[in-house]
Amino acid sequence: MLLIGLLAVKSCDFGPPPPRPDLDLPLAPQMEDPSSAPMDMNVPEINFMAAQSVNPIPHGDPAQQDSTPIPGPMDQTRRLDASEINYQFLGPGHFGVSLSSLYPDGRRVVWTNGVNGVFKLDDDSYEIIDHLPSDVADKYNEDWANKILAKLDKNNGASAMPTAIKSMLPLKSLSGVYTVVGDNDWFYIARKDGSVVAYTDAVKDDAGSKIVEAARFQLPEALSGASVGMNMTYDGWIVFPMETGTMIAVSPDLTEYRSVQMTHADSEDTQSNGVGYGWVRNSIAIDKDGGIYAISRNHVHKIIWTGDALSTDEADGAWTAEYRNGHVEGSGATPSLMGFGDEDRFVVLTDGDIRMNVVLMWRDDIPQDWQQIDGAPSRRIAGQAPADMGEQKVTKIQSEQTVIVAGYGALVVNNTPRNTPFFMPKEGVGRGASIGPLGNNPKFQPYGVQKFEWNPELRRLEKAWVNETISSPNGVPWVSTGSGQVYFMGARDNEWTLEAVNWLTGEPTFHYILGGQKYNNMFSGPTIDEDGRVFVGAFYGRMRIEPVK
Repeated sequence: MLLIGLLAVKSCDFGPPPPRPDLDLPLAPQMEDPSSAPMDMNVPEINFMAAQSVNPIPHGDPAQQDSTPIPGPMDQTRRLDASEINYQFLGPGHFGVSLSSLYPDGRRVVWTNGVNGVFKLDDDSYEIIDHLPSDVADKYNEDWANKILAKLDKNNGASAMPTAIKSMLPLKSLSGVYTVVGDNDWFYIARKDGSVVAYTDAVKDDAGSKIVEAARFQLPEALSGASVGMNMTYDGWIVFPMETGTMIAVSPDLTEYRSVQMTHADSEDTQSNGVGYGWVRNSIAIDKDGGIYAISRNHVHKIIWTGDALSTDEADGAWTAEYRNGHVEGSGATPSLMGFGDEDRFVVLTDGDIRMNVVLMWRDDIPQDWQQIDGAPSRRIAGQAPADMGEQKVTKIQSEQTVIVAGYGALVVNNTPRNTPFFMPKEGVGRGASIGPLGNNPKFQPYGVQKFEWNPELRRLEKAWVNETISSPNGVPWVSTGSGQVYFMGARDNEWTLEAVNWLTGEPTFHYILGGQKYNNMFSGPTIDEDGRVFVGAFYGRMRIEPVK
């Protein structure tokens, strides 16, 4: 989740939707007993240049699916004891985390970067192995954090908005939201100053050794600026877009770089339109064949990594396609990939309409007999479905999140607050605070999770299900095909929860009650580790849920 997702987001309206006959989607056929249906499906190819773990790359893998075949927890609804939540204070801004490969002694480490600096944790105990502090680490200490949390536990209503804003102010100093860890045990961060820094172990193959800087690369001044995301090619190059439309690839040893200007970046306004949004707003997806998928203000782009250059040439397989953009600022989503092996292959996103649509685009050659969909601005669009959240019939909804993908299923959550305090702008920090620090308050808390399904026989995108009673205020969900569940951080009765919902039916399975603001995931999404445990960022640290069986 980008920092702009916290401080620059959209408002909502629960009135009836405008008529859209071109998007009146059929329902997918319902199975008699979908909970017993097999969950075997093709998955993205393993990137062996990344660490061999569940989460070496943001969103889990280069395809950005937020999905794993590892079974997640299954239980009954209950309140967890504090001893069942392994919590580590680290300071603000630990949205993502990167897990290492196994070390020779069988250990793993957790690499994470936040406002207070770079941390290396032991994956077994969650204890801090080492910390390279930032210059504000002393300011945002545990005592400071506990005072903020205590105030928000006492009051998270409209009058708590000043405290909510104060709690988020440290995020402005966060440099490097997205990180990657390679199979070389290097932890890569793209900094605000246009540099890419890699950290590693002071002693090779020693998980318990100190952190040292392995290498640093500085982009030329002409290319320096804000980067938005990070991913890794299947030959190990670190790739990220600049918000003004230049795609960058840096070699694994940080000694070389390649760049290309994205199509239309020389003809469209690439500057922010006043709410902090750049021309590119979020991260990228990558496939094993060198396809790099990015979203700019009006277009989806496929850029080709040839192994030595970035290409926007159609002769190399690159393309650019327009999507709907009714609110002008464009999509805030990270694209994700759907379809592997002999399946239909798509890039999946939410578009820029005021009420966003889930969009599937053919990611390779468009089938010769394919007819352009009514209301779609490009023939490349294979499916276009309004995220109306069922009977809520929302007319204004936008997200800064990727679409969650497993098999042919695509899921989005409603992160648009039910209300924003009247004295706050509905754009920007007003919404960021309403679904972040105040997101467990039912007055502001958004509701709704919606799944769509591609029907390969009929070649159409269909509505699968919608759950209007479940809430995921601010985080990206995670799917376990092994347990058939989608997990997300939720809220009930002003407390934070972990929710499990059946991926095939949308029915709630169980939820854990975690507690107060200490357990607010603050825009971090849950991930399932190799042992099936859920780990996720917290308001001022990281936590792993370890229920006693």
